[in-house]
Amino acid sequence: MTLFVEEEMDVPFSFDYKQVAKDVVAGALAHEEFPYEAELSLTLTGLDEIQELNRDFREMDRPTDVLSFPLLDFPAPGDFSEITEDDDIFNPDSGECILGDIVICIPKVLVQAEEFGHSVKREYAFLIAHSMLHLMGYDHMEEAERLDMEKRQDEILDALHINRDSKEN
Repeated sequence: MTLFVEEEMDVPFSFDYKQVAKDVVAGALAHEEFPYEAELSLTLTGLDEIQELNRDFREMDRPTDVLSFPLLDFPAPGDFSEITEDDDIFNPDSGECILGDIVICIPKVLVQAEEFGHSVKREYAFLIAHSMLHLMGYDHMEEAERLDMEKRQDEILDALHINRDSKEN
């Protein structure tokens, strides 16, 4: 797995955020039984930058916590059966399947961790798990979809021992 991390601002986390990201990405891929090695990017940004992306891509002129830019369409969430190794979604140098991009707003991570009463690490990991599910075809437009995503997010984070009640930053 290759995870490209770009910091567009200083990241004030007191934990190894690159390692946490790699762990959550790997955990999500394993949980969903993604059949290929994967490549994706993670951009850590500020309020103005994510608001601009949200406005440009979703026509919502406000900051958000995370944006997912999947490269693939799936017949159903988590259904990877139509991916073939001769698709042009594979990096010719690494052979990895390129899933897409995740953009996380650092100020939102900090505020939401406080609002939800859990650690910054937990909020950051949650947003990555959430976004990984989007990259693998999941959505939460309907109530049943939302509940399914929540269950999967919790399972991914529980397997990594990143719990809601943990105050570890």
